[in-house]
Amino acid sequence: MKALQIFVVVAESCSFRRAAEVLNRSQSAVSTQIKLLEEQIGVALFHRTTRRVQLTAEGKQLLGHAQRAVASLELGLREIREAANLQVGHITMGCVPSIAATVLPKVLAEFQGKRRTIRLELRELASAELLKAVSSQDISFGIGPYVDQANDFNFVEIIAEPIYALLPKAYWRPRAKVITLEELTELPLVLASSSAEMRNTLNREVTSRGLKINNAFEVIQVQTMLAFAQAGLAVAILPRIMIPTPLDATLQALPITKPTLERQLCLITLKGNSLSPAALELTTLLTARFRETIARAFQVQGRGGAAPTRAHPPAVAATK
Repeated sequence: MKALQIFVVVAESCSFRRAAEVLNRSQSAVSTQIKLLEEQIGVALFHRTTRRVQLTAEGKQLLGHAQRAVASLELGLREIREAANLQVGHITMGCVPSIAATVLPKVLAEFQGKRRTIRLELRELASAELLKAVSSQDISFGIGPYVDQANDFNFVEIIAEPIYALLPKAYWRPRAKVITLEELTELPLVLASSSAEMRNTLNREVTSRGLKINNAFEVIQVQTMLAFAQAGLAVAILPRIMIPTPLDATLQALPITKPTLERQLCLITLKGNSLSPAALELTTLLTARFRETIARAFQVQGRGGAAPTRAHPPAVAATK
């Protein structure tokens, strides 16, 4: 490509000397590159005289192709430089419904306010579908729960948040600060079918203790879970970040203990893949805002400020 660039400059200036000045090279270096190009394609590209340099028929035929190739290369390099400087870009991401319905919209609005020329594309997906989209590279990264034995992916923790029980007034425990898993299984529950990993964690802990979930409602949307709890039908099981602030006066929110249940929310990427500068800036902002949200939630609640003990191995560090 370097030889083609030199060829175009020589052809457009009709002079090896002027081309050398434009390219900031010696005239002999320019002449050498043209000779190498002519040897490579097996034809002369210029008629050379003491007074002028003129394209041969083959040189004229090559010039148009070379100009288009050089222009395309320069455009590509310019676009890459602009992307590196966060002037342009396209971010494709995915997230689980609990994130799309809570903190994410404000974070994306904040990012777009600073980077109006960066195009964002978001897909709201259940955990299993999110991993498929990352694996097929339909999206650059996902925000979702840690998934054990998903070895093709990098999981970098954003937050570790406790799982809560949201109790309707009929099931309130006025002096309680927590609710045990065994106590919870005695109550009617409403669970999110789209939150597969949280449901798997709950089922695993219930089974290991010889317990059984009774009278469970299974819904898709977060708002449906809240509506069921507000109507007094069932206790909603959901991560801390999904609990409304301020909390509805008809509801009581208690962290689950014995065992402590938590969800590790992660940045999910495909192993071996790296993120663009724009995506890196967005994920950094997401991480900061999610952590601030959880910290504020604990301050408002006035208890449970420390993150619970993790029930699974720490996330694998992302490839840089």
